[in-house]
Amino acid sequence: MAATLVRGKNVDIRMWTRPDEVEEFALRQLQNISALPWAFKHVAVMPDVHYGKGATVGSVIALRDAVSPAAVGVDIGCGMTAVRTSLTASDLPDTLRGLRSRMEATVPVGFGQHKATAFTDRDASDWSTFWKRFDDLTPAVKARADKAMHQMGTLGGGNHFLEVCLDTDQRVWVMLHSGSRGIGNELAQHHIAVARTLAHNAELPDPDLAVFLSGTPEMAAYRHDLYWAQDYARRNRAVMLRLVCDVLRAEFPHVAFEEPISAHHNYVAEENHFGEDVLVTRKGAIRAGRGELGIIPGSMGTGSYIVRGLGNPDSFESASHGAGRRMSRTKARKTFTTDDLAAQTSGVECRKDSGVVDEIPGAYKDIDTVMANQSDLVEVVAKLKQVVCIKG
Repeated sequence: MAATLVRGKNVDIRMWTRPDEVEEFALRQLQNISALPWAFKHVAVMPDVHYGKGATVGSVIALRDAVSPAAVGVDIGCGMTAVRTSLTASDLPDTLRGLRSRMEATVPVGFGQHKATAFTDRDASDWSTFWKRFDDLTPAVKARADKAMHQMGTLGGGNHFLEVCLDTDQRVWVMLHSGSRGIGNELAQHHIAVARTLAHNAELPDPDLAVFLSGTPEMAAYRHDLYWAQDYARRNRAVMLRLVCDVLRAEFPHVAFEEPISAHHNYVAEENHFGEDVLVTRKGAIRAGRGELGIIPGSMGTGSYIVRGLGNPDSFESASHGAGRRMSRTKARKTFTTDDLAAQTSGVECRKDSGVVDEIPGAYKDIDTVMANQSDLVEVVAKLKQVVCIKG
């Protein structure tokens, strides 16, 4: 669909969904974002848009010489990784509970962490250099080095997941969703708090939209820590993917893996749009430059998409990061039961207990509608349906 233009305060808002389908609080947030004096061109709103802390989830914001840490989110570098295997559905056992159990035993979930560090030279060759950079992060997180090391290669909780999927050709895929874990969250919270104290943010309509300005020590400190956390998130997914692939290698010695696809959807990038160099924050959005591969997941019972970007300039070459929530976790827990969860995840080997009712498919927007609304942003490469889903 073509974007709907909504009049903003300083810049306009382009929405790849109907404005009447966006919750009131999210619309108010988008208007606050459009009022930022550093905003460039317009605010791009993805079809999975929903309310978030400070900045709306599903928003792409280009700023001149400024960046808002809340427009990145507190899980810096959160994103997706997927890989297609040589296995087919016929290779999988009739019951997948054992495979799920072995994966859960290998990749810690929720608040769990590895007893011994899990990263190896098979994941990257420069771990020593990477961890030395930890010493240069803000002193506020210096005591977290050991925890960060042991959380490298862990899933987390909430909407993070690890899945085994089948595409329409019955090929097996591994797909996972996670970010920079506790260390990224702590860095984000620290810098959001710093930004709120700066004088140039005093008159903003929402204090959580506070920005750092180029050329200031606060901006330099944030960007240093931000890029390290984004790298942590990318490495975290790579370590998990290798661990899961090792489980499959033990189970299916003949298995082979193609080149993984990996994409952040909570991050900052230095990009050129409409002839100007700007800082682009994607909070709940992936980059979808022409020809670039991306991953757009649905909920734990509905399936996901591998996509190729079309490079639409009006979206700042972006697309949605998933289906997007249509109700809060609290409302989902009040609305649905474990019986509803079991029914909506029928055929998927996964948790079906009260601890994940807030992740029930019914709490999310319809992924196929989301995809239809962004047909001018991405083209579909493959549609996947999960057969195993692991959540924290």
